[in-house]
Amino acid sequence: MALTAEQMRSLYTAWAERFAAEREALIALDGKVGDSDLGITMSKGFAAANEAVHGLDGASVAGQMKAAGAALAKAAPSTMGTLMATGFLRGFKALEGAEQFGTAEAAAFWRAYADGVAQRGKAQLGDKTVLDVLDPIAAALEGSDVGLSGALEAAAEAAEEALEATKLMVAQHGKAAAFQEKSRGLPDAGGTVALILIEVMRDVARDAAQG
Repeated sequence: MALTAEQMRSLYTAWAERFAAEREALIALDGKVGDSDLGITMSKGFAAANEAVHGLDGASVAGQMKAAGAALAKAAPSTMGTLMATGFLRGFKALEGAEQFGTAEAAAFWRAYADGVAQRGKAQLGDKTVLDVLDPIAAALEGSDVGLSGALEAAAEAAEEALEATKLMVAQHGKAAAFQEKSRGLPDAGGTVALILIEVMRDVARDAAQG
């Protein structure tokens, strides 16, 4: 099965609710090697994205992503907020003309998202950034030949493993890089956001498949 544009609207509500629920946990995680604003940025940004999407009338799958990206950029102009906005705006371009959101569209969206974040953030794999989780998500979907729900389940598992692997890395970007070895043993905060993004998408697709 694939998600229709109407079904996709619930995705933004689910992201907003999950990031609101994870607000304090993300603040605490980010506070260990960063400036503690990640939970605030993500909860504020995705609340704005949800409001923007639900303010649209009959928007396409891509149109919703464009609105979400623009709302994120405006409501959360921090480094992470800008990267997330870039991901959605690149994903929008990759899905222009798509009438539904299936496995192929998910693969195109997440690859564009990961590539956009890499270019905007000037990060490479192994730098201990959100890219170290986004890239495995895209790779898992690109190699999938099953329906959307199953493909997203595998992508979420790949993301969970990738986030675990960031514990062995030393931060090379942003404020976390100043802590160097102190960042070892901790999951990357940005990667944690990426895991939440794919987990919520998986849950929405699974609920839709179950009717």
